[in-house]
Amino acid sequence: MTGPTDRTRVRRAPEKARYDTETVHAIIDAVSFCHVGVSLGGDAEVVVLPFLHAREGSVVYLHGSRSNALLRAMTTAPRVCAAFTTFEGLRVARTAFESSVTYRSAVVFGPATLVEDPVERLHALDVLTDAVLPGRTAEVRRPNDRELALTTVVAISIVEASAKVSAGPTDDEPEDKASAVWAGDVPAATTYLAPVPATDGAMATGAISVPPSVRAITAS
Repeated sequence: MTGPTDRTRVRRAPEKARYDTETVHAIIDAVSFCHVGVSLGGDAEVVVLPFLHAREGSVVYLHGSRSNALLRAMTTAPRVCAAFTTFEGLRVARTAFESSVTYRSAVVFGPATLVEDPVERLHALDVLTDAVLPGRTAEVRRPNDRELALTTVVAISIVEASAKVSAGPTDDEPEDKASAVWAGDVPAATTYLAPVPATDGAMATGAISVPPSVRAITAS
């Protein structure tokens, strides 16, 4: 992974910039989905869509329908751009101008290739499933031929990347710190609530217990 380059250098609030591999990878792994942008070619507009993703080493896997035009365009474009962001709370300053959010973000650039090898495709799909719900692949049946035929898997190689980390106290002006206005942090977190079981098929009997993968993410 290289950087910063003119493409990835952080110019606004550069003191918040990070360019090390560990920080970029940690942000990618901290979120379940990203936003990927690519031109559809020719005079077509640039399109941005959300994707579930999973990282393995310096590769980010995506998957979607065979009919997804964005996935097809990725594999012919010289590079794609993927953005990953955590929302971790509000930074409430003494003025609206200085108020902000607590976040970590990473932007990566690199070529995207179609994963065609059957073994790698199955592995990538397992990695994608377990990235969202760890251990789930061991609880469900394997993908069948029809499902595999309907699914496209793409691998983005992380060539360039940069990250930005916003945290800590608010950046109030010295004259505002003496004002009688509350300031501080309001932390936020994404949590899973109690699972709601399906009521059709074998689940209608009520005899199937919540699996370990779901219990693990919903345990208080």
